[in-house]
Amino acid sequence: MVLSTVALIAFTASARGAAPVPPKTQIIHAGKLLDVRTGHIETDAYITVIGERIDSISQSAPAADKPVIDMSHYTIVPGLIDAHGHILSDPTTQSSTSYLITSAPQATVRGVANLQLWLKHGFTVVRDACESYSSYPQFALREGVAKGLITGPRIVAAGSCVSLTGGHGDSDRLSPDKPTLDQPNQVDTVDDVSRIVRRDIKFGADWIKLMATGGVMDPISDYRVQELSDAQMARAVEDAHRAGHKVMAHAEGTVGIKAAIRAGVDSIEHGTMLDDEGAKMMADRGTWLVPTLYCFQHDLQTGLSKGREPSSMAKGIAIVKEQGPAFQRALKYHVKIAYGVDDDDIDESVSREFGALVGGGMTPLEAMQAATIHGAELLSLDKDLGTIERGKYADLVAVPSNPLDDITVMEHVAWVMKSGIVVKPLP
Repeated sequence: MVLSTVALIAFTASARGAAPVPPKTQIIHAGKLLDVRTGHIETDAYITVIGERIDSISQSAPAADKPVIDMSHYTIVPGLIDAHGHILSDPTTQSSTSYLITSAPQATVRGVANLQLWLKHGFTVVRDACESYSSYPQFALREGVAKGLITGPRIVAAGSCVSLTGGHGDSDRLSPDKPTLDQPNQVDTVDDVSRIVRRDIKFGADWIKLMATGGVMDPISDYRVQELSDAQMARAVEDAHRAGHKVMAHAEGTVGIKAAIRAGVDSIEHGTMLDDEGAKMMADRGTWLVPTLYCFQHDLQTGLSKGREPSSMAKGIAIVKEQGPAFQRALKYHVKIAYGVDDDDIDESVSREFGALVGGGMTPLEAMQAATIHGAELLSLDKDLGTIERGKYADLVAVPSNPLDDITVMEHVAWVMKSGIVVKPLP
């Protein structure tokens, strides 16, 4: 049996013979309250929070003796969900060799700092889309947040970046006359896939992450080329689904995208060269897309300033031309879309995907849904998160005005509550 924080406190007090402490009651007065299901804006709404969860929503002011958190000058939206992050990312460098000179403890410390940035921008959930370290620091951070040892968004975590030798997830940049790194995530046969999928699950992976195609940021792979074979991806999906876990696939080139869809993956990450056939396949099968639009656009702005290799930069310039038409195809076929960022500079970029989604053709409401109710559905968290409703966790975010009028207000989060605890107070 798993006890909530409130229930655990009450249970502990009872075991000691003390009267249980009642859960804290808080009332938030929202000037405007956004219903992300419909786009309806409620004015002068009062959200009653008891403990971790929302107890009621009404337009009636509470009794005079009840304290009220005054958000009457703000619009309240649900806690946000980033469905494609890398918790251990370093915003100071884009060199492909940084992994070789950064230890897992150093990366974990960086991860703690990154988690604060997600919360600062209103993201109360992040899905880690794989890390290179075989010791799985992302799982330790997930447990640390869950136990209250560190502050951060809830973490849903993939394990290894499952890749061919020489593929997009191969982090070994040493010359061939140096000792080869031990990289358990490298899978060159179908049976290798089963080995790493089972290893990931054994040590705590929520999702399995496949590198279906080459990528852009590394200097060695070709984003147009399918890397993992059809049989390898099918085996990964079979093993993961049998164990009750979902599968995400980095897929940029057209052929690899469709191979991953046929294999039965649950989400396509990037989908940068998605064609009409692939978009229809995704719509028909219910495969999700996490497009990460702003990440590619931002990379063109930073250029080589952070140590990025020129060959990687050339790929970025070429592929960004494919991004807009591919996203339009996804919208045309009504592919299910969730918000994801995939940018190492979280503080700079995590909220700017909203503008990129709207610039790519979404309405502001659709962009908000991608980061709330749809992200929750993708991550199987929609029972507890994604909307502001009675019984759900009190994950609330205040922004200066209605994002349906101007989506860029999402870049100016003023206040954040997670599970009934204010994690970013008003300035």
